Amino acid sequence: MAQIAVHDESVSFDEPFLVEGLPGLGLVGKIATDHIVRELEMTHYASVHCDGLPRIGVYHQDDDDLKPPVRLYAAPEHDLLALQSEVPVSGSGAPEFAVCVSSWFEDEGVTPIYLSGRPAEKDSFPELYGVATGDGRRHLDDAGIVPPRETGFISGPTGALLNRAAEVDLDSVGLVVESNPQFPDPEAARALIKNGIGPITGVEVDVDSLVEQAEEIREQREQLAQRMGQAEDDESTQARPLGMYQ
Repeated sequence: MAQIAVHDESVSFDEPFLVEGLPGLGLVGKIATDHIVRELEMTHYASVHCDGLPRIGVYHQDDDDLKPPVRLYAAPEHDLLALQSEVPVSGSGAPEFAVCVSSWFEDEGVTPIYLSGRPAEKDSFPELYGVATGDGRRHLDDAGIVPPRETGFISGPTGALLNRAAEVDLDSVGLVVESNPQFPDPEAARALIKNGIGPITGVEVDVDSLVEQAEEIREQREQLAQRMGQAEDDESTQARPLGMYQ
C-alpha cells in the first residue's frame, strides 16, 4: 500500500519546508539536496513507499542497513525536510508518485521546494528564477527571486509534482537554474542553495565545498548521469522554453 512510513514519531515540525532531490538535468536537484543532507547532518526520518517507484533495495558503503530508493531526511531544528532519491522516477509512474507524496505534504503542512535545471550555455554564475503554486509566491517575493523571462515548462517527475501542487492548490515553490545539459553541474547546485533554498528557508549551508569537490562529484555522479541520458525525456526533470509559436 502506498504510504510514507515515518520512523521517529517524536520528531516534530512547525510548517516545514522540504527540498526535493530527484535526479534531473545536470543532477542539480540531487546534488544540492545530497549536499544539504550531508552538511546539516540530517537524519533518516521516513521512507517513501509510493506507487510509481521502483521496488529495489539500496545499500551504502560501510552500512549494512538496506534502504528504500526514496527517503525523507529531517533537520527539525531548522524546520527542514529533504527528499533524497537514488533512482529516477519513471514518466509513467510520476503521476501516482506525485499524488502520494503531495497528499502527505498537505496533511503535514509541508511547503515543498522543487528543483530543476534548464539547459544553457553559461558565461557567468548560473541564473536562477522561480515559479510557485498556491501561496508559494510570497516565499519568492521575500527571497527576491525573479520569475522566468520566457514561457516554458518543467517536465519529468518534478513537473508532475508541480502539476499536482497546482491542481490541489498546495503552496509550493519551483526553482529553475541554468545548468549543463550533459554533465553533473555542482556549480548550478551551488546557485540553487545560495540564491534559492537558503534565502527561502533561512537556513545557511556552506557551499564552498561544492566547488572545491566539483571534480569528485562529477566522477561520482557520472554513471547516474549516463543512465539519465539514456532514459526517455519524460523521466528526466528539466525546464525548457516553449517558444513563441509552440
